[in-house]
Amino acid sequence: MASKAKIDLLQGTLDLLILRTLRSGTLHGWSISERIQHLSQDVLEVNQGSLYPALHRLENRGWIEAESKTSELGRRARFYSLTPAGRKQLDLAANDWARLTAAIGRILELA
Repeated sequence: MASKAKIDLLQGTLDLLILRTLRSGTLHGWSISERIQHLSQDVLEVNQGSLYPALHRLENRGWIEAESKTSELGRRARFYSLTPAGRKQLDLAANDWARLTAAIGRILELA
C-alpha cells in the first residue's frame, strides 16, 4: 500500500491557491483550507499555522478583504473575498505558474 506524502507549499503557491479558491466566492478560513484539501484529492493539506498568516498577508496587500459574520455553525468568523486587485494578482500569478510548470515539465522530459 502506497503511503500518502504530505507536500509542503511554498508561500507564493499557497497565496495562489487561496486567491483561486476565493475566485468562486466568499469563504471563511476553515472552508478555504477544506476546499483546497478536497480539490487536491487530499494531497494538499493547509495547516492553520500557514493559512492564517497567508490570509493576513493577502489582506495587507489588498488582494482580499475580510468581514466578520456568523458561520453556518453559529460562530463568529472572518469571511474572505477577492478584491479587484486580488483578481488581477490571481491572473498574473496563474500565468507565472503555467510558465513555471511548463518549464519544469520540459526539464523532466528532456533531462
